Amino acid sequence: MSESFHFEAVDTVTVGTLGPKGQRVFYLQCLAEGELVSLKFEKRQAAALAEYLDRVLNEMPAAEETDPPDDLDMREPVVEAWTIGALGIAYDQEEGRVILVAEELVEDPDTTGASARFTMTRPQVRALVSRARAVVAAGRPPCSYCLRPLEPSNGDWCPCHN
Repeated sequence: MSESFHFEAVDTVTVGTLGPKGQRVFYLQCLAEGELVSLKFEKRQAAALAEYLDRVLNEMPAAEETDPPDDLDMREPVVEAWTIGALGIAYDQEEGRVILVAEELVEDPDTTGASARFTMTRPQVRALVSRARAVVAAGRPPCSYCLRPLEPSNGDWCPCHN
């Protein structure tokens, strides 16, 4: 079984990629308590996470906030702990913090995978939303007809144009 990670206070949570456009591998990365955790996930998961967290932030009661972190580059070395299968969000009203929960993708439905819990401040969540959106948008542009990513190797031409 893979290792689980539970951090009550994180230094940084970010989204980043490795590899060229069209072959990028997406990671959710957390630095907490001197430990660097990199979890592989899909581009769609990164986009959905950003959109959902943005809605959660907009629905929260007003609160005093500090400046968001500005260093959200992925840190080296990027060593994949496991692949994310499911993501969830919780809110700790008492502390005013957002909890990001990730569950490992497992092949066998009878097997319990690892999990990760990253407790974040609102400014950290805002920074994560902004970073995830920027990383997702930095990929290949979509076809204007079918919305699939265009392939740079064929001159950004899409077969649906026929």
